[in-house]
Amino acid sequence: MMLGLGTVFKALLLFVNAMAILHEERFLKRVGWSEQEAAIEGGVKLQIVNLLKAFRVLRLPIVVVNSITVLVLLVVG
Repeated sequence: MMLGLGTVFKALLLFVNAMAILHEERFLKRVGWSEQEAAIEGGVKLQIVNLLKAFRVLRLPIVVVNSITVLVLLVVG
């Protein structure tokens, strides 16, 4: 089976969706990935927490891209 650009795009979109729905209070704080804890430790952990924060800020564009993707998949098949 070949890996096409459409498959890669859908996989990346699913990954971005998964990162965007992680809630800091409910999930990230429980596993020690809150913004305060990451700021104390610094390094890679802080960069990952900032990346997750950026995904949460981009929720509206992610919803738009999801909607367009669903519509294209409904039309194309």
